Amino acid sequence: MQSAQRVAIAGSERSLDPRHRRVRDADPGEPVALTVYLRPRAPADWVDRQALAAPARRRRRDRRQWADEHGALAADAEAVGAFARRAGLRVGAVDLARRTVELHGPLRAAAQAFGARIEGVYEAAPGARRYRARSGALTIPAALDGIVVGVFGLDDRPQARPLLRRPAAGAATAVYTPPQVAAAYAFPSAGTGTRETVGIVELGGGFSQADLAAYFQALGMPAPTVAAVSVDAGANAPGMDPDADAEVMLDIEVVGAVAPGARITVYFAPNTDRGFLDAVSTAVHDATANPSVVSISWGQSEDSYSAQARAQMEQILIEAAGMGVTVTVAAGDSGSSDGVDDGKSHVDFPASAPHALACGGTSMRLRAGAIESETVWNDPGDGATGGGVSNAFALPAYQAAAHVPRNVDTGAAGRGVPDVCADADPQTGYLIRVDGADQTIGGTSAVAPLWAGLIARLNQLLGAPVGFAQPRMYPLLGTDAFHDITQGNNGAYSAGPGWDACSGLGSPNAGALAVALGADAGA
Repeated sequence: MQSAQRVAIAGSERSLDPRHRRVRDADPGEPVALTVYLRPRAPADWVDRQALAAPARRRRRDRRQWADEHGALAADAEAVGAFARRAGLRVGAVDLARRTVELHGPLRAAAQAFGARIEGVYEAAPGARRYRARSGALTIPAALDGIVVGVFGLDDRPQARPLLRRPAAGAATAVYTPPQVAAAYAFPSAGTGTRETVGIVELGGGFSQADLAAYFQALGMPAPTVAAVSVDAGANAPGMDPDADAEVMLDIEVVGAVAPGARITVYFAPNTDRGFLDAVSTAVHDATANPSVVSISWGQSEDSYSAQARAQMEQILIEAAGMGVTVTVAAGDSGSSDGVDDGKSHVDFPASAPHALACGGTSMRLRAGAIESETVWNDPGDGATGGGVSNAFALPAYQAAAHVPRNVDTGAAGRGVPDVCADADPQTGYLIRVDGADQTIGGTSAVAPLWAGLIARLNQLLGAPVGFAQPRMYPLLGTDAFHDITQGNNGAYSAGPGWDACSGLGSPNAGALAVALGADAGA
């Protein structure tokens, strides 16, 4: 819908999932909460240039500086607030640094305010969480065109899944503790992540302090300091969803075991596009916990997101880069199809966002603590690493010399996924404690926190955050900073010498990587 009075929000179109069943009409009086994202006050095109600068000349903004230079304008927030009140909505929290305005009110008023076509309540399968769905574009008054860049919360369908896998049948053929994996990848003995904070984004589940205490006691290590932050009424709620609990515990236990000096802050949000965006934004802009690295182990095929959601997630990741925050993201566990049954290749999002450090998976086997073999993870029945070429994002400058292939379906150039990799095969999985029991878990969900823990250690050793990692890592392609993975495939894409769409640059040879990034060789 577009007229002289109202215009469509770019990229806000959504469609119904034809596989899902309509259950009933949506209640027009149901209370809803929306997050409106506003334009930044100034572009941040310097971020990518600074990532390539020499260390002594590299500049970043702290969170206060970022808010002053690139946050939203107060006048823009006031204009949105005035419009919302006229539409019968209440204005909640306004955060200029995050560029967000919260709105609250009945569904009827919210839908009318933004021209939303509410289709009803749907479910993916009997017993699955029911959700409210909309279709078509959202609209705003022409006076707000360019000011409002995204509106989220009218549609609350599940937007991501935890990217973990358990061995499909029987026991895993090899099980490793996170410290054994870190040792195999030569994590530097100096530096434990002291004075660093790792943020972890979770869209469900919860952690148990008793499980953490038991797990780290068994490892002979102190349990990490873990804080929980509620976003959009999300909560640390263990015991309700075994898979979500497994995701939360995997993330915390891997980070805590490989970066034992780091603090951990977990951001819990609902599994919706609004919740996902708000959780990442909250973590990136958290001036209290001040995370220097954020780990995300949730995702879904990039074409399952609206264009406005992809654009706002990438903008948040640019903000992270500008403030020196590295964001590690699992690349998916369903091979080159990413679990979509249309016979085509798909990459997982937000791993496909250019400013996310996309983490793919391998099958690594150890002998006497050293790597005996490492190939692309692809096991019938147990999953395979995600990877491929994005249909939504162009080839970034840092991949210009990486020989990223064209998309196998479209022939178009695009952002290649993943950037890096590590052990993810559930048959060579990680020993994790969940809901009172030890389990073996794999998936690229293990790789994102592993890399997050490594980044925390590197930040300590370097005395400055790694920040936006790819422009610093891609020039190391072919060096001893990475183990080049040359065998295996994830379906449509095969490994080979150099970068590939299964294993990226390779798995870390972390000591050499630390030196290449500027750490003391004695580390």
